[in-house]
Amino acid sequence: MKTLFIDQTVDKVGQEVKLYGWVDSIRNHKKIIFLDLRDRSGVVQVVGDEKLTNISTEDVVYIKGLVKKRPDKLVNPKIKTGTVEVEIKDFKILGKSKTPPMPINTAGYEIDEEIRQKYRYLDLRRRRLTNNIVIRSQFIQFIREFLFAKKFIEIETPILTESTPEGARDFLVPSRLQPGNFYALPQSPQQYKQLLMVAGFERYFQIARCFRDEDPRADRAYGEFTQLDMEMSFVQREDVMAITEALMIDVFEKMEAKIQKKPFPVFTYEEAMKKFGADKFDLRTEDEKKQNIQAFAWVVDFPFFEKTPEGGWTFTHNPFSAAKPEFKEQLLKKENIGEILTTQYDLVCNGYEVGGGSIRSHEANVLETVFEIMGYSKEQIREQFGHMLEAFSYGAPPHGGIAPGIDRLLTCLTGEKSLREVIPFPMTAGGKTAVMNAPSAARPKQLKELGIKINK
Repeated sequence: MKTLFIDQTVDKVGQEVKLYGWVDSIRNHKKIIFLDLRDRSGVVQVVGDEKLTNISTEDVVYIKGLVKKRPDKLVNPKIKTGTVEVEIKDFKILGKSKTPPMPINTAGYEIDEEIRQKYRYLDLRRRRLTNNIVIRSQFIQFIREFLFAKKFIEIETPILTESTPEGARDFLVPSRLQPGNFYALPQSPQQYKQLLMVAGFERYFQIARCFRDEDPRADRAYGEFTQLDMEMSFVQREDVMAITEALMIDVFEKMEAKIQKKPFPVFTYEEAMKKFGADKFDLRTEDEKKQNIQAFAWVVDFPFFEKTPEGGWTFTHNPFSAAKPEFKEQLLKKENIGEILTTQYDLVCNGYEVGGGSIRSHEANVLETVFEIMGYSKEQIREQFGHMLEAFSYGAPPHGGIAPGIDRLLTCLTGEKSLREVIPFPMTAGGKTAVMNAPSAARPKQLKELGIKINK
């Protein structure tokens, strides 16, 4: 088993070490050959003789050698191991590599996306992307540490579930055991996390996989994304905002990011629209953008409902939200619908909406009224949401939560321009999976088992 990572060689001067990794580059000076050996943690210079001539870039190798301190004039300050080099005593090629279909020693932005996604396992070898994925792992670790310390419980919710009205198209999965019926992949764990509050867990979180069949753009990956899902009982809006803000400050500063303002500025939706013309905005100066400063802010007091093209009403954010307390009676009476404000709060950072949440409806009559305003009949409400109304009849606590987007937060943290640069295996802009050839045609046997016929 590999016991030493390359970045640890700086502490092994004068010792013989065993290293495993990929050949990042080769410099042949005839009798002396220099290799840069790479693993997940970094690169180190390796020095050998003409026996290394059979080694090619991207070969996987084992090297045994002596760690030596470099002369002061040959120190490379650009890398962690720049003060040392390894003199080879023995080596073995463990896996030969063909010539890669694209350069790996560049940032990669100049390479066609289709090529990068087809060979994503090679694309991920480039230092920039390796660092991004390592940062992602550390980021999620710090989130978990913070929330566990606050007595949150991590709970997984189902992936195969029922379609819910959350503003985007669902991905549907046909049922073999119940022909003609379909599961939906969750756009969020919205109903399950509320049911966990009814169940009495009080503080829940998960690093949740979510699915939406909507058009891709730079700040939204097609198909699937990852969010931090949090829900808390016995809280008000300010409580959820406070713990979320403390989490962001704690995690971002552990990642050595600089935050523009603490506490985060708070704008009403009306103020944001008047000042910025949008409810997501970038508060940074041009100089702060160059420094990748993180400028967080809150937006609150959103309208609960907005008009549909047909002249009816729909929710602006989430139908499971509660109205602000002073608007509750208006909601129940279905009066002044366009003036009702919700308890929704959005977290923005550097021009992105990086999270949204609300205090939820925990009373059956309130939730039922929301769907009635949206034009649902009593029968439709009972059919689609009867389980929620039933659950609320058994003593539901007041509760609320938020769902910051992991991918968007990491885009801000790393300074990348696209979410795909912080996701290990993202889909292309055209909706194709990385490396594997999906979506693809189902086999006739599969379609027969599902009772599905394809009309061409």
